[in-house]
Amino acid sequence: MNTWNSSKNSSPPDTESGFCGMWRAERKAMTTLDARRLEQKLEQAPAMRIPLQDRSFMASVIMLLFEKSGEPYILAVLKTDTHGYPWRNQVALPGGHMEKNDVTPLDTALRELEEELCITPDHLHVTGSMGHFPTIRQTVIECFVALWDGDTNRLKYDPTEISRIIEVPVNTLRYLHESAGFSGRIPDTAELTYPYDNVVIWGVTARMIHFLLEHII
Repeated sequence: MNTWNSSKNSSPPDTESGFCGMWRAERKAMTTLDARRLEQKLEQAPAMRIPLQDRSFMASVIMLLFEKSGEPYILAVLKTDTHGYPWRNQVALPGGHMEKNDVTPLDTALRELEEELCITPDHLHVTGSMGHFPTIRQTVIECFVALWDGDTNRLKYDPTEISRIIEVPVNTLRYLHESAGFSGRIPDTAELTYPYDNVVIWGVTARMIHFLLEHII
């Protein structure tokens, strides 16, 4: 976690010496992915909802969709090879656990996105939620979907937490999904994998991608 105050009324420094540098400069035009269609699909999707009272078991991530050379992509991160880190060497979406100053799960996702990658809400169009995804560690993760302007040149991250950024083409995921026979069924954890760019996407991130491909895109 970064050292600046992550409370609801604070934000990372926007000076050249700050972690995010001049990230709040003029943003690019929003991607041409169809926001209204995504909103409708998310409203109609059979999302799982798990009632929870204990915040210690609640987390949020955000799946950023953007366009590159006219094709849709998902922005993901590869976690560092840190001993004892539960997400060690795993491909993940930006996000984390709820904190006391987060009013809603979406607040958590947006705060973590800014902390991890210096992407601020004014560069996004949040289209909705894919619901809750339980993990083997008893955490329940809510996955939000947002359109992002795709300005990868402004991304910054802490190399002690994130090894690299991975831009995953949706069409490649679709090909892998259909080739493996994942369409129309929910594979078990060992089977549900999406190999790409010398890594393997598995676990809860793979389940979120499976849900996206089956119900949203």
